[in-house]
Amino acid sequence: MTFKRLEVGILLRLLGLAVLLLGAVLAGVHGRPAWVVGLVLLVGLVFWELTRYVTRGNQALADFLLAVKYRDFAQYYNETHPDRSLRPLHAAFNQLNSTFRQLSAEREAQYTYLQTLLELIDSGIISYDADGQVEWLNDSFKQTLELPYLHNIQALERRQPVLYEAIEKLQPGASAIVKITVGQRSLQLLLSATVFRLQNQQFTLVAFKNVSQALDETQTEAWQKLLRVMTHEIMNSVAPIASLADSLRRHLRHALAQVPEPIGTDRALLDDVEEGISIIQNRSEGLLRFAEVYRNFSKITTPQLAEVRVHDLLSSTYRLLQPQLAEQGIACSVSTVPESLTLQADRQLLEQVLINLIQNAAHAVSNSPLPRIQVSAYLGEAGHPIIEVADNGHGIPADLLESIFIPFFTTRKNGTGIGLSLAKQIMRLHQGSIKVQSAEKQGSVFRLEFRAA
Repeated sequence: MTFKRLEVGILLRLLGLAVLLLGAVLAGVHGRPAWVVGLVLLVGLVFWELTRYVTRGNQALADFLLAVKYRDFAQYYNETHPDRSLRPLHAAFNQLNSTFRQLSAEREAQYTYLQTLLELIDSGIISYDADGQVEWLNDSFKQTLELPYLHNIQALERRQPVLYEAIEKLQPGASAIVKITVGQRSLQLLLSATVFRLQNQQFTLVAFKNVSQALDETQTEAWQKLLRVMTHEIMNSVAPIASLADSLRRHLRHALAQVPEPIGTDRALLDDVEEGISIIQNRSEGLLRFAEVYRNFSKITTPQLAEVRVHDLLSSTYRLLQPQLAEQGIACSVSTVPESLTLQADRQLLEQVLINLIQNAAHAVSNSPLPRIQVSAYLGEAGHPIIEVADNGHGIPADLLESIFIPFFTTRKNGTGIGLSLAKQIMRLHQGSIKVQSAEKQGSVFRLEFRAA
């Protein structure tokens, strides 16, 4: 509509110019020089008006296009301009500016929404260009790796060489699991990557998710299923052996009581047979008791949660074990900060975990010149309760750290290998975790981490 009016205005002025030129020609033919001069002046005036009319619209259009170039959509064009011919053009410019502002606001809102969404998810995300320059990374990436910022992906090589190597080898569309250590935490990250082009530039997007807990739970459930089957089969197979051995031993004793006293080698042979049967019976019954204990432990499925004062829990556990520790010459200290610290837990199950950990620590420091155990409770950085049992014992070899929570795995001669696997199961039922940090000849720290209240 605006441009239609502009065309009409130009046509009217051109028509007027043509009429005046025709009049000037006719006046010259009829010998009227005064009329010719007057009409020529009018022709000049109309031509000037036509030029001004066209130029004025072009200038307004040029100003508008310049504003668009610099994305300045805040300008307002006077729709009540004294020149009526510019009013429709100004109205059109204002309408376009309003549309551009709305589109810009919608794009900004969508960008803010996506930014917020990517910041809230628990997966770490990083994007970098072909030169390795980091374009964007979310808070989860920085928090998981404990990095304040990352300007270039190559800088990751100095802080997390294992992760950097895994990212470099990862093919677009593929995924891989990599195990890294961040501070005192051991993490298993599921990596995935994709490549995309934007404004003729190639970018790589890498995402990772901490799957340590998921893998840990899967592994624990797999072990429990396997051990339930094994325990069932052990009990079914060993029970008849123990019963038969007991019957054989009783029959042998009864038979020996009914016959004359054998002499020489015969008596020694019969004693050996009786002793062998007794060993078979004792070991079978021991294996049955062991399987029964594990079966009872594995039945724990739902903890009875209640508010527990951590200070009271640690104090009662200390009083229970203090005589045993004092007898072995082990110094033990207990601290809770703050003293009012509480958590939602099954007190009996948690007390069993602490007893197992402290007894393991007592065994670990048995050969230390100044044996010491420190039990402490405090709030972690994320506000979740943490209980630590630290010792200055012989430590755990690095190659065994991955195995200590496997059921029945033990390095002690008389150990059962149940204590730590039970502790892990109990912590999982509390939606928490148990972690260990250890170095040979320096001691170990077992950390119980609970979810925030």
